[in-house]
Amino acid sequence: MSRLDQQIAFLNEADKLKSILRATTLADNSRAENSAEHSWHLTLYALVLSDQAGPDVDINLVIKMLILHDLVEIDAGDNPIFGDVDVAAMEAQEKIAADRIFGLLPDDIAGSLRPIWEEFEAAETPSAQFAKALDRFQPPMLNLASGGGSWTDYNVTEDMIAARVGTKIARGAPELWEYARARIKAFFAGIG
Repeated sequence: MSRLDQQIAFLNEADKLKSILRATTLADNSRAENSAEHSWHLTLYALVLSDQAGPDVDINLVIKMLILHDLVEIDAGDNPIFGDVDVAAMEAQEKIAADRIFGLLPDDIAGSLRPIWEEFEAAETPSAQFAKALDRFQPPMLNLASGGGSWTDYNVTEDMIAARVGTKIARGAPELWEYARARIKAFFAGIG
């Protein structure tokens, strides 16, 4: 295959992300969002909420992470944050998926993109922590906008949200967690 054939093969493969449905619904609660929409929406979150990033965060790198982070779902599927998931098995599936999907690219491009995906997954750098925070912040914002969205499907409680998403949001974007926490608390107080 030529270099251009490899690049197009990767881009065509990435198109499959549009078919991976997530548990989170759109803000209007009309349907589930797909993983490609989620990735796009997160890049917009990064652009609009860049003022919430710490001084060591590279927003351009965050945007790259967010557009790449869910490509592995083409093979591994989406694992809802409130679903019952074997984390070790999921991580193993995602690494195999990353090998295959990034392996479609010419070596030099794969060698520049795969480490960005790995950095996001490790969540050890300030940029990756901010990207993870946004990845965990967006679904609750959609669930709040849709009147509970997938929280109802998974019998989610306020404490579950704090435990499963709150710590990651707070680590990378503390003010976003304070914003979300107040609204989540009000939501659950209103239905209780």
